[in-house]
Amino acid sequence: MALRLLLLLFPLLSSVAGLRRSDFPPSFLFGAGTSSYQIEGAYLEDNKGLSDWDVFTHIQGKIEDGSNGDVAADHYHRYKKDKGAGSSLQKTASHSKSHWQEDIEIIHSLGLDSYRFSLSWSRILPKGRFGSVNPAGVKFYNSLINGLLGKGIQPFVTINHYDIPQELQERYGSWLNPEIQEDFTYFAELCFKMFGDRVKHWATFNEANFLTKLKYFMGKFPPSHCSEPYGKCDSGNSSTEPYIAAHNMILAHAKAVNIYRKYYKAKQGGSVGISLYMRWYEPLRNITEDHLAVSRALSFQAPWFLDPLFFGDYPHQMRQILGPNLPKFTEGEKQLLKNQIDFIGINHYETLYIKDCIYSLCDLDTYAGDALVTESAERNGILIGKPTPVANTYVVPSSMEKLVMYFNQRYQSIPLYITENGYAQIGNSSTTAEELINDTERSSYIRDYLTYLSYAIRKGADVRGYFVWSLMDNFEWLSGYTTKYGLYHVDFKSLKRTPKLSAKWYSRFIKGYEQIEMASEESPKHLVS
Repeated sequence: MALRLLLLLFPLLSSVAGLRRSDFPPSFLFGAGTSSYQIEGAYLEDNKGLSDWDVFTHIQGKIEDGSNGDVAADHYHRYKKDKGAGSSLQKTASHSKSHWQEDIEIIHSLGLDSYRFSLSWSRILPKGRFGSVNPAGVKFYNSLINGLLGKGIQPFVTINHYDIPQELQERYGSWLNPEIQEDFTYFAELCFKMFGDRVKHWATFNEANFLTKLKYFMGKFPPSHCSEPYGKCDSGNSSTEPYIAAHNMILAHAKAVNIYRKYYKAKQGGSVGISLYMRWYEPLRNITEDHLAVSRALSFQAPWFLDPLFFGDYPHQMRQILGPNLPKFTEGEKQLLKNQIDFIGINHYETLYIKDCIYSLCDLDTYAGDALVTESAERNGILIGKPTPVANTYVVPSSMEKLVMYFNQRYQSIPLYITENGYAQIGNSSTTAEELINDTERSSYIRDYLTYLSYAIRKGADVRGYFVWSLMDNFEWLSGYTTKYGLYHVDFKSLKRTPKLSAKWYSRFIKGYEQIEMASEESPKHLVS
């Protein structure tokens, strides 16, 4: 067995010096991430309320493989100190080893400095502020946080990662109603009160900019609102609703940060930021129009949320194009918004070419169409990078350095965390566990993106952490269990966790075993000009 493992690792060895843990600051956090709906399961257990994703995934045809997150990776039961607890599915699994604190042990064995996870709003507040706090939900997260700290692992907590109580959707339309700001700040303050004495890193939202697009622009996420040409939905308006929802999220974030700074920061000593989705773009043609289109398309992404939180208003390119469809902040709100952020979390997976659609005819029915641009993966018949198994996702490591320097320049002196970055595998009925576990592509991917991240740090960017997505294979939203980002393979029949080669490499890298270096198929280089 040892010889076989060595043979598998042999292609990953290099005789030349490569990336080292010492290329990053000593205080740098290396971690991995998950989210509540994607791994917890126990969707109706211990008085948890229904979330919008609980409802959505039970509608036939919404998820690629017809699955849902009812059990997911059963994380709710696979960390507990109560050895007798467990789901019926868990109890039928192998009894050769107790599942007590299994997932915390996995995190600890990897040598992670930090673990990023999210809180299920509907597990803590089943009916939002219209109902009582669920003690079982609070107990679960207290136990998880204490278990992590007991192993020397810093919890990095996302307050809201996509899922919200269905109660709030049914009562007033969730993010399309300003009332959601009060619900979110109520939930956030409750989290500060209950967990803030131990949690030092808070992110209010995960990918709020991406979420609003998928909910209200393209209509792919619940409540599935959109209009043509961006999607065909029963209701919605792609020209207005994404920006209304974002407006409420931005104000909710600012109000939550204001509460934390006013009542909790001095005593708890933590920080509150936001994690946002960020594609990197390159001009399709070396002409002025496409270079301007890149600037415009970038401003419609993370700066859509960040500019208000730094400067008090939206990017001017957004205001010019969207006009009255982009809500306005009052003068009082502008004053509240400025500098209401302690760090920026960046979730990065994709790099694409951008073509201008103001002076050129093109289809606008793409993710970035509201910026009057269109996306493309190839130029002159050549792909922007090596394809991955996920559509429109290519390996372009140099984009990591470029986007970090973009944030460093636009929002000077703000700490940055790479809160998500990872490589997907596709698994189907013909894919074997061995094929998924021998994930040399993921190991190369992580190594190369970290290499370019280290370049940005050398140039002065204040990057303080990197989190692989994800700790384990989980429920990947619309693709269900067919898409796998995990460092750990999960057999979703037995729920057994098995480390992949990438987990072993990442662990050795973090622990400073520098005699084993990753070798990509070729040395990292800029794949785009």
